[in-house]
Amino acid sequence: MTFEALKGAHFQYALTPTGWVRNLSVHFGPDGTITSADEDDNPDGLPVYRNPVVPGITDLHSHAFQYAMAGLSEVRRNPIDSFWSWRDIMYFFALTLSPEDMRAIAARLYLALLKGGYTGIVEFHYVHNDLDGAPYARPEELSLGIFDSAQATGIDLTHLPVFYAHSNFGGLAPNDGQRRFIQSLDGYARLLDNLRAPAKAAGHTLGIAPHSLRAATPQEIDRLLELRADLIPDTPVHIHVAEQVKEVQDALAWNGRRPVQQLFDIAPVDDHWCLIHATHLDDEEVALIARSGATVGLCPMTEANLGDGIFRASDFVSQGGVFGIGSDSNIATFAAQELQQLEYSQRLRDRQRNILAAMDAPYVATNLWTRAAHGGARAAGRPEQGLAVGGMASFVEVTSHEPEALSAVQPEALLDFHVFAGRGFCVGDVVVRGNKVVADGHHPLEGKIIADYAGAMARIADRLSARKTT
Repeated sequence: MTFEALKGAHFQYALTPTGWVRNLSVHFGPDGTITSADEDDNPDGLPVYRNPVVPGITDLHSHAFQYAMAGLSEVRRNPIDSFWSWRDIMYFFALTLSPEDMRAIAARLYLALLKGGYTGIVEFHYVHNDLDGAPYARPEELSLGIFDSAQATGIDLTHLPVFYAHSNFGGLAPNDGQRRFIQSLDGYARLLDNLRAPAKAAGHTLGIAPHSLRAATPQEIDRLLELRADLIPDTPVHIHVAEQVKEVQDALAWNGRRPVQQLFDIAPVDDHWCLIHATHLDDEEVALIARSGATVGLCPMTEANLGDGIFRASDFVSQGGVFGIGSDSNIATFAAQELQQLEYSQRLRDRQRNILAAMDAPYVATNLWTRAAHGGARAAGRPEQGLAVGGMASFVEVTSHEPEALSAVQPEALLDFHVFAGRGFCVGDVVVRGNKVVADGHHPLEGKIIADYAGAMARIADRLSARKTT
C-alpha cells in the first residue's frame, strides 16, 4: 500500500518533549525522522494542522490474534476464574485460526490501533506452527502474515518472534494446548534467519523474545542472546515476567529466587530490554529495573481484565524508571484507555489523586502520554525524541466528536480532558514516518480490512461451533 508522503508539517499546537509548543514547523527526512523543528510562522508553506497534534505512541506489547476473542471470555466457567483459566480458553481459541484468519485479524487490529492514538506496534508473536503443532512448509508463514498486515495498514512494526519451549520453571514439558507455540532452539534460529531479509526489505524492526522464565530455561535464554548477537545485534529483547502471584510462587519453589531476581541473575538486562507486566515486585526488584534502564511494558486494561494486580508505577517512576503501554490481549485499542486505567489503578491503591504527575509536570495525561511515547519508542528500538529533531515523524491529530465541549478547556489540559473525561476523543490524520496513513479519520483500505475481518470471524465461528459438537 502506498500512502501520501509528507515532507513536513506546521503544527499550530504540538506536544513536544519539553511540553506544548505553538506554531512549530517540522521537516521530515527520507528515513521518516524529523530533521528540523522551528517555532515560526510557516515560511515554507507546509501543510497546516490547526487541531492539536501529539506524538504517536508505540503499542509495545500485542498478541494480535487475541483481538478476535476480546469480550468472549467474560463468562464464569469455574468456581474461581483467573488468568490461568482464561489462558485455557485462549489456547482453545488459538487452535482454530488459519494463516488467512491471522492476517485478517492483525490488519483489523492495526487499523483500530491507528485510530486509537498509536503509530507503532510491537508484535510479541508466539503462534508459529500449524494446527497439529507441525511447522509450516515456510516456518515463518505466520510472521509473514503479520508483516503483510502491518504494510497494508501502514503501522510501524517491531516484530518479536517468541521462543516458547516449556510449561513451567525447570524446563517442564509443554502441554498439548501449547503445540502451536513450541520451538526448538534450532527451529528458532532458522525462523529468525529467514525473517531477516523480508523484515529489512519492508522496513520492519526485528527483535527476540523468550516468552517467559516459565517457557525458556536459563540455558536457552543464553543461547537466544547469542543468536541475537550473531544475527540481529542491538535489537529489542522482550520477556513476560512477574505477571501473576502464582508465577512468583512457582519461581520461589523452583530455586528460591523471585522471577525478576532470576532474570537479572542470568541476563545482562539493559535499555534494549522490555520487561512485560512486572506486576509483582519487591523493593529490590523495583530498584533493579529502574537502574538497568530497561523499559517496563504495562498493559493496564489487560492486567485489569485478567485480575493480574497493580504495578508499582509511582515507586518505579520516582526512581527514574521508564515505562510504555501495550494493548496485550487487545480488549482495548485506545491509548487513552490504557493511560486512564494506569492512573486510576494507582489512585485506588493509594487513595489519592493525580498520582502520575509531578510539580514540574502537573498535567497527568500530558505527563503519561509523553512518558509512554518515550518508553514505547525505546522498547521498539526506535528514536525516542518525540516531536523534536531526531525523533520519528509519527504523530496523531487530536479531534473531537464534541468540539463544543472543548470551548472551556485550556490547551494545556486538552489531553487530560480526552483521557479522563472520555468524551468525543477521535483522531483526524495519523502520520507514520512521514506517511499519512489515516486522513481525516479514514484509512484507504478500511472497507476491505473490515470485510476481511468479518469473513475471518464467520469462519472462526463455524469452526468453534463444530468443535463444541464433537
